[in-house]
Amino acid sequence: MFENIKRNLLSYFGINRNDRSYKEAFVRSVKNWELEIAHELSDFVYLLLGVLSASFGLRGFLMPSSFIDGGVTGISLMMNTLTNISLSFFLVIINLPFIILAFFSIGKRFAIKSVISIVLLSLAVAYIPFPQITDDKILIAAFGGLFLGLGIGLAIRGGAILDGTEVLAIYISRNTVMTVGNIILIFNIVIFLTAAYFLSTEVALYAIMTYFSASKTVDFIIDGIEEFMGVTIISVNSEEIRAAIVDRMGRGCTLFKAENGFIKEGESRRPMDVVYTVITRLEMSKLKSEVNKIDKQAFMIMTSVKDAKGGMIKKKPIKKFEK
Repeated sequence: MFENIKRNLLSYFGINRNDRSYKEAFVRSVKNWELEIAHELSDFVYLLLGVLSASFGLRGFLMPSSFIDGGVTGISLMMNTLTNISLSFFLVIINLPFIILAFFSIGKRFAIKSVISIVLLSLAVAYIPFPQITDDKILIAAFGGLFLGLGIGLAIRGGAILDGTEVLAIYISRNTVMTVGNIILIFNIVIFLTAAYFLSTEVALYAIMTYFSASKTVDFIIDGIEEFMGVTIISVNSEEIRAAIVDRMGRGCTLFKAENGFIKEGESRRPMDVVYTVITRLEMSKLKSEVNKIDKQAFMIMTSVKDAKGGMIKKKPIKKFEK
């Protein structure tokens, strides 16, 4: 019995019984655990700030004037205006199918964070008494979209979403030739046309302005709305990083042969491997966490990728390695 408990504890901390030193393995595992906790706290701060910003944009600007936005939030606002049922209710109910889709197409960790962020947003909208800021329609559309976009962008930086539209767009793009941007555009055009029919043309036009304000703010916060990110990682621990990408994230990567260039005169250059991988930007938070566990000094270069095809980037991550 004692051996079973010991084996389970070692397994929990990722310690191999064949390691030369249990102590060294334990210390390494504790450090990884501390990094994981710090990373999760950082993500939670992003989520909390995102929720506060988005709820302020909704309560302080859009809701008092019955304005709407694009995406799932826009549908929720429109349903709230037409039925007088609580916006919080629609935010949860309409986002629920997209969260389920995210669970199967992106990952459990991402879906759980998204559930938490959307529930917090619903509670903030229902219970935080933000005052109405202005009656000017132009300011309402511009700044309502700005604060809403800021909230969505911060939530994505924290590894979650406040609006499920993007999850649907990513899922469709993986199975069709359409890009994420085109899918989101078509989705929002349908919403704006529906708003023009059920509400008014004026509300629909202001909704378009709100959407553009929000989308540009999201772009600014997360450096682009492209689905994929190309990441170049330079580290002396390239093999461990490669293994983490493949084993823990279920993604592919490529190793480039290189030599270190930052050396003093007279020193010889050392050969090293450079890791390159392409992931969705929703997985960027997880990648940073894994690399940070291995090498805090790793040099990471992140670039936007307009689109990508083939390899493992459009395949579902390997579930058995997912945390």
